[in-house]
Amino acid sequence: LGWEILGHNETNSLWLNQMEPEEERQSIGRTLSKIAGLSGKKPRGWLGAGLAETWHTLDYLADEGVQYVADWVSDDQPFFMDIGDGKRLVSIPYSYEINDSPFLYTRNGTIDQFVAAIKRQFDTLYAEGAQSGRVMAICLHPYLIGVPHRIAGLDEAIGYIASHDGVWFATGEEIVSAWLQSGATF
Repeated sequence: LGWEILGHNETNSLWLNQMEPEEERQSIGRTLSKIAGLSGKKPRGWLGAGLAETWHTLDYLADEGVQYVADWVSDDQPFFMDIGDGKRLVSIPYSYEINDSPFLYTRNGTIDQFVAAIKRQFDTLYAEGAQSGRVMAICLHPYLIGVPHRIAGLDEAIGYIASHDGVWFATGEEIVSAWLQSGATF
């Protein structure tokens, strides 16, 4: 289907920041290797369970050949992260606000409120994108957004976004590649 599979920990019940450094390194390696074995391609990106990292995580990811992370909720454009010793990773946008888990589950928002928030977020980024590209992450969990009483709302929001000229629905890998090809420098 052209989907990209990211590393996301071996399990959601044991986060990287709950592990000893060597256990964390091995867990990252196993996670990436297992995905490569099952999909035929080693992930270039990582989104840690709970967005949790340690002081070692970025080094371990870079050592495994990961090119980008989505754990940092800090901008609407990619940026380089200098992780020392000449190593760097790209941070790509991720959203804790346009995310069905905190929006619908934690804050008890409705699907109509979530759709409205997606549209408002898009409108702002679309206007700003006229001068310089923007990335809008819509973070979804099938057990929340995929239920029958919510999925039509997601269809409505995606339809609204798709109705605008110049919108690109891209994977993280595609975003990073395009950003690097645009001449991004450190």
